Amino acid sequence: MVWLFATGHAVDLVLLVMLVEAVWLRARHRWRVGAIARCFLPGVFMLLALRAALTGLDWRWIAGALALSFPVHLADIARRGR
Repeated sequence: MVWLFATGHAVDLVLLVMLVEAVWLRARHRWRVGAIARCFLPGVFMLLALRAALTGLDWRWIAGALALSFPVHLADIARRGR
């Protein structure tokens, strides 16, 4: 089980589940692609930051992924507020 986290594959599994959920929302509930992106991208970026940290990438990759998650999160909040 340690290899699952050491290689970052645990994050890959979570991302795969999120992809399946996004496809399901698109197909079943007819969510628009933009709505799905606003909803899922902050989490995707945070998971990519986690994967970078687990695999020992440079701190800039972690900070970059976290920094990208924030504006998308704000866009999602702004959209939901309307």
